[in-house]
Amino acid sequence: MINLAPKHTQLIKQKAQELGFMYCGVSRAEFLEEEAPRLENWLNQNKHGQMGYMANHFDKRLDPRLLVEGAKSVVSLLLNYFPEETQAEDTLKISKYAYGQDYHFVIKDKLKTLFNYIQEEIGEVGGRVFVDSAPVMDKVWAKKSGLGWVGKNSNLIRPGTGSFFFIAELILDLELEPDGPIKDYCGTCTKCMDACPTDAISQPYVVDGSKCISYFTIELKDQIPNEVDGKFGNWVFGCDICQDVCPWNRFSKPHQEPAFSPHPELLRLTMGDWQELTQDVFQDLFRKSAVKRTGYSGLLRNVRFVADASNCLSSHHVAEDPV
Repeated sequence: MINLAPKHTQLIKQKAQELGFMYCGVSRAEFLEEEAPRLENWLNQNKHGQMGYMANHFDKRLDPRLLVEGAKSVVSLLLNYFPEETQAEDTLKISKYAYGQDYHFVIKDKLKTLFNYIQEEIGEVGGRVFVDSAPVMDKVWAKKSGLGWVGKNSNLIRPGTGSFFFIAELILDLELEPDGPIKDYCGTCTKCMDACPTDAISQPYVVDGSKCISYFTIELKDQIPNEVDGKFGNWVFGCDICQDVCPWNRFSKPHQEPAFSPHPELLRLTMGDWQELTQDVFQDLFRKSAVKRTGYSGLLRNVRFVADASNCLSSHHVAEDPV
């Protein structure tokens, strides 16, 4: 019997490249034996904070065959989001991944196109597409498929590329040729650990999600605790500090995805503009952005928290909460 796995694998990788994905790798769909105790330990130490969904579907997170019946392969894909131009240093900042349109929709469209292509070219293939919206350990699968290594800041890092990319998956009941993992090139570097202002990277390769600025500014629905007062710098949605200081990100190149281009006004917002942000301006700037996740009142809470800490409120009016 002819082994079609290499041919099918090449076909999928070629189409992924045509759709704009930077890299595509394959791993066998199997139980993540190494990850099981790590994940359990991380959850038991409550490092997920109020992110209750992280504790849900524990078994499915560790075995893709529980997500797709008869799954044989996990196809991991990377899509660059590094912007050509970034916000000024003296204004309030959002993570680069949220500059443009919400990545969930942009990537899901590409994945559906890829999946349809697979069914047209190869035949009756069962599977599902995933973009950070189901219990899939995307960094682990990307690492297994040779797309990079998971760094001390828990981000996937690729040599010669950095870490400013999204990760997505197709889980298929199709036999494909797996790629092998690559080695870890973090070495003795601890720049990400040293730079984290809230000490969220409590030990190499372990991030305490409940201490991360991204957690406080996006996931946390309560008031931000006083103990992190003054530690956010200028970040009001997410945080890129541990990526910005990573030496591997000197290789980052601007993305070619028009949907990720920022709203023209976003990069021009001054500190004062942020503090005077109205609901109408919020809707206009972030209508299609991942920033919508915080809502207007959530973003305003973050703006006030950061502005208060930097004593900027004395000369600027802050918009009232919506009624």
